[in-house]
Amino acid sequence: MRGFLTSSIGQPSAGAPSIAVCSIGVPCAAALALALPPPASAAPAPAVVAPSAADPALPGSTRSLPLVPLSDERDLGTAPEQGLYRPEGEHFSMVGVVWRDPGSELRGRVRVRTRSAATGKWSGWQDVETHNADHGADPGTAERDARRVRGATAPLWVGDADGVDVRVRADGTGADDGAVVDGVADGGGGADDARSSRKGGPRPPLPSGLRLELVDPGDEAPPAGAPADAPHTGLQTAAAREASAANTDITGFGALQIPALSKQATERELTRLQGPVQGKPHIGPRPRIVTRRGWGADESLRQRGFSYAKKVKAAFVHHTASGNTYSCTQAPSVIRSIYRYHVTSMGWRDMGYNFLVDKCGTIYEGRAGGAAKAVLGAHTAGFNSDTMGIGVIGTYGSAKPPKATVTAVARLTAWKLGLYGVNPRGKTYLTSAGGNLYPEGKKVRLNVISGHRDGYATECPGKRLYAKLGKARSNAAHYQGR
Repeated sequence: MRGFLTSSIGQPSAGAPSIAVCSIGVPCAAALALALPPPASAAPAPAVVAPSAADPALPGSTRSLPLVPLSDERDLGTAPEQGLYRPEGEHFSMVGVVWRDPGSELRGRVRVRTRSAATGKWSGWQDVETHNADHGADPGTAERDARRVRGATAPLWVGDADGVDVRVRADGTGADDGAVVDGVADGGGGADDARSSRKGGPRPPLPSGLRLELVDPGDEAPPAGAPADAPHTGLQTAAAREASAANTDITGFGALQIPALSKQATERELTRLQGPVQGKPHIGPRPRIVTRRGWGADESLRQRGFSYAKKVKAAFVHHTASGNTYSCTQAPSVIRSIYRYHVTSMGWRDMGYNFLVDKCGTIYEGRAGGAAKAVLGAHTAGFNSDTMGIGVIGTYGSAKPPKATVTAVARLTAWKLGLYGVNPRGKTYLTSAGGNLYPEGKKVRLNVISGHRDGYATECPGKRLYAKLGKARSNAAHYQGR
């Protein structure tokens, strides 16, 4: 997949329209003027979602296919094994499995193999993280309770593929990965072994309405006459103008990036945004951030308007659990795929993370609303208010995160937390909105830079990335001059 912008990004176009400057945490007047009433709760996503009719140049699509029983129990309500074998005819780069009720857990194993569109060869079997309810909007919020929201696995990046084989097995089936499915065998214990293992006692049911999501981020060429790294997205739609206007407090309207600043220039910007600061300001130099337009967000997918918290008191670090096989030039395609999966497949109002960081240390704007503002995300269920979520692209349970990635997390938090006067090395109190680790209303003392697992019982952000958070805290404090 061709990427949009990674290590080299052009400057904002000359002659871009002037937009009124906004203060941190307050939506731009220009953005409000452009905003339309949000749509009513939508029905579940259709089987095929085409590119936006409002901006036909935008690439990408999502294909949603129902899973079928893979055993002699043909009733979807009782079948302990479900899946789908499609050897050809699709085109996608990311896969995931969703189900009807976001409150139901998938207690089992999800495995997938895919066929390369370039070579025609099948990959080995890969596990898909079951994910469940640890990510998402806080309980009781409109975003969490919307009818369109679904339960889901983590998304898995598989590269350019045109065939897929997926198996979902409930805990306790004891089935081997080699079971014969729809006439396709790959050398395991077989369906008879799977059936005999089911005689041992009760098993948890699989969630109802399981569907396979095949996400294509698009790989079309840029418009005629545009530079090779130009994004597909223009500013034709009100939603695109709204998202771009939200960043005009710190960069030009329509910019593909928020450029890096020196520490001195960042301190001057802090004064401009908030007024004179008493004493020496503790803020890290602003890092370069690729905007949503820079990575090619289709703004017609998300819900209109933005939601804000009062401040940013802490940062939660995640891994996307989407695998590490992507190249840095593919990172924008991975992000477009995650965005589509969060919105179209899972039913969220927008990307869940506030920022993303790739393996080369490039930082990307996530949820729309303004990179310097306290945008309310959907990243750590129970602790989204007054926090920001950073999604590190990859899976870091056993893989070591690159040094550039950890450095980027430190630089991003040094700047963003500095805007709100927060010490990255400190601790803060957050009030839980409810979750599996802390009940609703519980005041919890957490590190200002925490891992997802600190707020919710989950493996995220992976053992190896979690072990690097101490380094990120000390480096971020150093960048702030502490």
